[in-house]
Amino acid sequence: MRVMRVMWAMRARWVTEWRHLIAAFAYFTRVPMPAIGSDAPALAAAGRYFPLVGLFVGGCGALVLLLAACLWPPTIAAGLALATTALLTGALHEDGLADCCDGLGGAFSRDDVLRIMRDSRIGAFGAIGLVLALGLRWQAIAALPTPLAAWVVLVAHPASRSAAISLVWALPYARESGKAQAITAGFGTVARSVAVLTGLPWLFWLDWRCGVAMLLTLLALRAALLRWFKRRIGGYTGDCLGLAQQLAELSIYLVALAWYAR
Repeated sequence: MRVMRVMWAMRARWVTEWRHLIAAFAYFTRVPMPAIGSDAPALAAAGRYFPLVGLFVGGCGALVLLLAACLWPPTIAAGLALATTALLTGALHEDGLADCCDGLGGAFSRDDVLRIMRDSRIGAFGAIGLVLALGLRWQAIAALPTPLAAWVVLVAHPASRSAAISLVWALPYARESGKAQAITAGFGTVARSVAVLTGLPWLFWLDWRCGVAMLLTLLALRAALLRWFKRRIGGYTGDCLGLAQQLAELSIYLVALAWYAR
């Protein structure tokens, strides 16, 4: 009987984690998911699987890059890979980057920053930031040899999401309420470990020295964003996480390009 109880407890735990994973895919991608993805308790724990969702998105982008490179030049293949990842996520993180650029670049007071970030319209700062971020990612991917570029795309997505989601461990939510607050609420020790172990180890598989350089860059970026968000708005929002993911992904591409271009 004791063995049966242990087995049932393990089964219940796996079912619970499966619900959390489905919720993560339902929230962070446009991949069709069962209705359980909108369940409130599952949503509260979905943030731990943000990097694992990134592994799926990055894997799809890497596959498209490899296939497209068989038919077209590297610039076209890189553009199609970026388009694939944006379509899979519904450009969720790009939207956060644009909103943050508009709010943080176009306002001074905390209330004005949060108000502008909530506005669905894109302004000059948002447009410029979005074009620069997309352009730099596009060029960095295209400048790398195709097999290497595919690997970097694969690892950049989960690692950048680990860096982004780690902001919620050190900052309060900047608004009174919001969906991003619920999605990142369930972060105990286990959840943090899952978010780190499913996102960061991929950096070291190809070249551990380059992986160390990428990790140090991500830590420096995280420290800078923590200080910036705390000073400007006193915490984080969902848009802040989108900005952090985009900058972390770009940082990984630039480190890889600098490392292998030596």
